[in-house]
Amino acid sequence: MCHDSAMSHKVDGDRVKKLNSHDYAEGPVCYWMNREGRVEDNWALLFAQQKALEHEVPLIVVYNLDPGFLGGGYRQHVFKIKGLQEVENDLRMKGIPFFIVSEKETVQDLLKFFDERGVGMVVTDFCPLRISREWNASIRKTLKIPMYGVDAHNIVPIWEASDKKEFAAHTLRPKIHKKLGDYFTPMPTLLRHAHKYMVEIPKIEWETILNNPEINQTVTEADWITPGFRAARDVLKHFVQHKLDGYVLRRNDPNKDGLSGMSPYLHYGQIAPQRVALEAERSHVPADDKEAFLEELIVRRELADNFCFYELQYDQFEGFHEWSQKTLNEHRDDTRDFLYTQDEFEKAETHDDLWNAAQMEMVKTGKMHGFMRMYWAKKILEWTQSPEEALEVAIYLNDKYELDGRDPNGYTGIAWSIGGIHDRAWAEREVFGKIRFMNYAGCKRKFDIKSYIQKFSEDSSGPESLEL
Repeated sequence: MCHDSAMSHKVDGDRVKKLNSHDYAEGPVCYWMNREGRVEDNWALLFAQQKALEHEVPLIVVYNLDPGFLGGGYRQHVFKIKGLQEVENDLRMKGIPFFIVSEKETVQDLLKFFDERGVGMVVTDFCPLRISREWNASIRKTLKIPMYGVDAHNIVPIWEASDKKEFAAHTLRPKIHKKLGDYFTPMPTLLRHAHKYMVEIPKIEWETILNNPEINQTVTEADWITPGFRAARDVLKHFVQHKLDGYVLRRNDPNKDGLSGMSPYLHYGQIAPQRVALEAERSHVPADDKEAFLEELIVRRELADNFCFYELQYDQFEGFHEWSQKTLNEHRDDTRDFLYTQDEFEKAETHDDLWNAAQMEMVKTGKMHGFMRMYWAKKILEWTQSPEEALEVAIYLNDKYELDGRDPNGYTGIAWSIGGIHDRAWAEREVFGKIRFMNYAGCKRKFDIKSYIQKFSEDSSGPESLEL
């Protein structure tokens, strides 16, 4: 792995894909911000500026705000909007105007924006989720100007790491490590843009956007966490200085403050995974702690992107491995000791006080500990009529309550828990077949479950504060 060194501002071409065959003629370059909600360390924005400077034209940035995107509500909306307010201010300091297109018809609204603003080139950031790829496909087919996609999320660009759906971490890991040295580099700073955009820029009515009546208000704001790049940078600094040392020992105990707390910021693109990795890599902590964290941040996270990119049915039973579909099919008619409806799950009304506490942690805070996410999802498989129903319930709850829901990591984690994705076959048992099993007694051996249950039981108010 590398350390800071002198570097060029030119973005590596392997990070970039030209999405249509049109040539540039005239007009400003527009960065359509989608997954990467930040100004710092953003390869897509850097590439857009690179193209704008080559053609000596203005650079503008637009964000399309889809109300209730993939089942999210007010909790996710507020986190995103407060981060985007910071983006607007940071871009202004660079002489780059920022626009919000806030409608439901994403494709038509963006095409209208590009046309009305006389845009001559579009650059967007890569996202493996179906809906984002469908937007891209529709837009690039209609545009008569060049359009580029940039992977600004993965350290090794997804199409460079692998050209197929990987079976597991052990098949992707050597491919990433082989190329990591080429991409794990310091990141340039966005320049103050030299070519001013002379057209009128409408004021963004942030309060109106925040209070959009179309947003589901039932899930309240997570007031223990501050959104935005600067907050993310502070959380990262605290983690590296105070929590990375000992990460291996603490990370699987839900009662200990041992995780990085970066997942909401990474999901909304408010900090670059590459920045997180660079700061962790240069730290002076035991090698096993550093390696374990970087394995999660790089290999496991990029494996999730790989799964969602190469498996279009990433959120469906048909997206599971053949062996796991077979074993789950063989156990469809097994007797379930307990069966719950989606509403009972959502209200944490199961017989299992540990599961109920995990559900309430997510409902109250918008963040469930990673170890408990596995137990939580596997019990949904055990207590529903079918793996299809289990998937539907788990994804619904995750995307409704988690700050980092609607994300490749979430879909992949649920597919791992319920469908054995990126896992192997285990000893066969009722309902689960050969899918890895987790139970209450196993959790009891690993950590103090009474303390966890007390902290997040339905009648508790939750912790007074949550440290990341």
